[in-house]
Amino acid sequence: MTTPKPRILTGDTPTATGLHLGHFVGSLENRLKLQDQYDCYFLIANVHAFTTLSDKPEQIRANTIGIVKDWLSIGLDPERSTFVLQSEIPAIAELTFLFAMLIPFNKVMRNPTLKTEIESKGLGDTYPFGFPMYAVGQCADILAFRPELVPVGEDQEAHIEMCRDVASKFNQMYCGVGNRVPADDHAKAGGVFPVPKAKIGRIARLVGTDGVQKMSKSLNNAIFLYDEPKQVQKKINSINMGRPTMTSPIPENHVLLQYVDAFIGGERAAQIRADYVEGKEVKDGVIKAELGEAISALLTPMRERRAKYEGPAGDELVMDVIRTGIRKANVVAEETLYLAKKGMKLDFGGRTVR
Repeated sequence: MTTPKPRILTGDTPTATGLHLGHFVGSLENRLKLQDQYDCYFLIANVHAFTTLSDKPEQIRANTIGIVKDWLSIGLDPERSTFVLQSEIPAIAELTFLFAMLIPFNKVMRNPTLKTEIESKGLGDTYPFGFPMYAVGQCADILAFRPELVPVGEDQEAHIEMCRDVASKFNQMYCGVGNRVPADDHAKAGGVFPVPKAKIGRIARLVGTDGVQKMSKSLNNAIFLYDEPKQVQKKINSINMGRPTMTSPIPENHVLLQYVDAFIGGERAAQIRADYVEGKEVKDGVIKAELGEAISALLTPMRERRAKYEGPAGDELVMDVIRTGIRKANVVAEETLYLAKKGMKLDFGGRTVR
């Protein structure tokens, strides 16, 4: 298949709490901007959710519908983009197994993102084999759609590097692409897979309202896309803003100033930062109120769009979006699997997708 537009693939794992501002500035914002420039595929990683919630299938199903509502609420358009439900794309599971033969186990376990998740979720040595396996599965999620770009947050960049390694090794081992061929030229040289690049959002790592850790659903330091104005303001008001001194100026990455840059921006943000750094008398409460208004102005249309999809009727609208995406996504993924198996001399029989 060919398309006049270059292709991108990115996605999210469904969780009970949904998406927050860190997701928005790290990846979602990029997706909105790229919908008209690229052939976009957005993946709901509901199979990966089983790595930590395998005993809660009903919750994963509800979270899956919820993540689609989040996407629709921010303005992702299923008419312009394809929503991909991971569990309904058989080619992804098959490619995961094939790619597992190309990545040393030790390399998977050294993946810094994987190690961070094991620590942050307190899994110790109790995680299932499928937990590290999902790092390989993420390569299959991406490469099944042969994208050129993968919009992600900074914390996912290590996964994209692993994906690039898999694409390069496959092309060299099974497609005759020379090891000196630049990554950007692999597809032109006969490789099945483009070697995709990560596209990091304008805010690579948004600090949570605790001012210490990255904004996270599990650390109770997040502002969610569905939060009401009062909730937003309460969370902004909780940010501790230390005063600068001659020996301890406001740090460049202070959480409040980071939020001012991200959500107020422009000359006004530059002036606020300068006033704090220069030690001028600035009323923190006034700045926090201004910031709360700016964030609420961003979130209000999202909440209004989301209201359309609440209740049983809304769930059915979401299911229609999912079913349409499944049909479109399988066409591309099955073609990828066909090409990959042909390269691996595994093309013994025909295969179609209904």
